[in-house]
Amino acid sequence: MTGDLQARVAQSADVAELHAPVPTLLLELQTLLGALSATVTAGTDRGRRPFRPDQDWANRLGELAYGVFSLADQTAVDLANAVELTAQHLELRGQAAKAQSEEGWPFGS
Repeated sequence: MTGDLQARVAQSADVAELHAPVPTLLLELQTLLGALSATVTAGTDRGRRPFRPDQDWANRLGELAYGVFSLADQTAVDLANAVELTAQHLELRGQAAKAQSEEGWPFGS
């Protein structure tokens, strides 16, 4: 599914002529992440209230994801494969940390 989505983003970027060099895409991603953060900051009254995603949240998150897919396309990265490898790595690291913490429990030396 991610591969289809990556192809869809590339197609729409072609049609809309949205391709940009990598440094420009990174700056745009930084801007989009800042907008996403501002949405949370405003929605929580600077952390004073619990976060509840509103209708703007999905749009901003979608824009950020679109930017990541665009960056992957511009740098010839198979995002589905990269995310899968990252998930596997994090699972293995989590399992190793859990095994290590259980190894000495309750009388670890």
